[in-house]
Amino acid sequence: MRLPGEEESGGMGFSVAYMVVGVSVFILIILLAVFKSNDHKSGGSEYLKEMQEKQEAEAQAEATADAELAEEPERKLRAEDLDFWDMYPVEGAESADTASDSTEESTKKKSSYEEKAEKERQEQKQKEEEALNDPSTDGKHTLVTNMDGTEEWVLINPYLTKNTYDFTKLEEKANLKRYMENGKKTSYVGVDVSKHTGTINFTGVKAAGVDYMMIRLGSRGYSTGQISLDENFKENIEGAIEAGLEVGVYFYSQAITREEAVQEANFVIQNLEPYRAKVKYPVAFDMEFVANDQSRVDGLSRDDKTTVTAAFLEGIKAAGYVPMIYGDKEWLIKEIDMTKLQGYDVWLSQEEDIPDYPYQYTMWQYATDGVLNGINGNADLNICFVNYSER
Repeated sequence: MRLPGEEESGGMGFSVAYMVVGVSVFILIILLAVFKSNDHKSGGSEYLKEMQEKQEAEAQAEATADAELAEEPERKLRAEDLDFWDMYPVEGAESADTASDSTEESTKKKSSYEEKAEKERQEQKQKEEEALNDPSTDGKHTLVTNMDGTEEWVLINPYLTKNTYDFTKLEEKANLKRYMENGKKTSYVGVDVSKHTGTINFTGVKAAGVDYMMIRLGSRGYSTGQISLDENFKENIEGAIEAGLEVGVYFYSQAITREEAVQEANFVIQNLEPYRAKVKYPVAFDMEFVANDQSRVDGLSRDDKTTVTAAFLEGIKAAGYVPMIYGDKEWLIKEIDMTKLQGYDVWLSQEEDIPDYPYQYTMWQYATDGVLNGINGNADLNICFVNYSER
């Protein structure tokens, strides 16, 4: 049995149930839509974040590259850095044969250039060697003017004692040379005389500033071989001593054997005996060629002349006098062997403002045409670097 209102109540419940279901489905659909929408938003957010990070990384890399580029030294642009050269064809590159010919030609040009460069190097080297071996500048040679006027460069002997004179210290006063050191004269003025000088005013010579006189004692004839006393020897030596001049002597030799040289030395010693105590300056040996004529010594070898010279000097030394060799540059360097005569003083004859004889010498004859008070005509002027009177 149905109660009143039951049917109506049951119908309403069914409608309500449908409505509840419909609402629930609607709500479910809305929730699903919301969830899906959230999923899309979440995905888009991650994508944007990823893009942002990528842009930041690229910006960082670009900044780093700019910094590294700034640190590198500025590189200059070179022709080979330009890529437009490839636009132009290489001449001769049309074929393999042409390229080969071009390579060969290039090789030939390179070889020719290298040969030219090598030739230039060799020429330069030769010039340098020639300059190095130039006897006028190498400091190892000295120029000798021979009697016939010819010149030659002669190697300087390293075993002979060299002179150490500083000719910037050489002064000339009244035509007479003086060697000065620290404002003080350390040299001695001399003159050499013979019968050819003529009459001499010895007092006038002394007053002119002369300190010593080298007097020719005698000579041997260059053709006859006869020994003779100089005609003015006695007058000259006594006049010089009386005037207060220091004296030495020389002998003109033409000896061709050792025996003749000893004979000449004995002749000198004998004629010096009266003046022994007064002869303080050297006794010089003078052997030389005769101008424009033949002489006895022309046929002697260098060794022969050296032997004759040594024989004379040994005799003079044994007698207690100071022996000396007289000669010009040619004679001293070429005609005798000075390595065998090093123990003897040298009297150099060289008419120059400054002598260039490289070896040691103690006396220098610098003029044969000098002007000197007390002598009429030309005077043979000398300078001595040793005070023989105190030796």
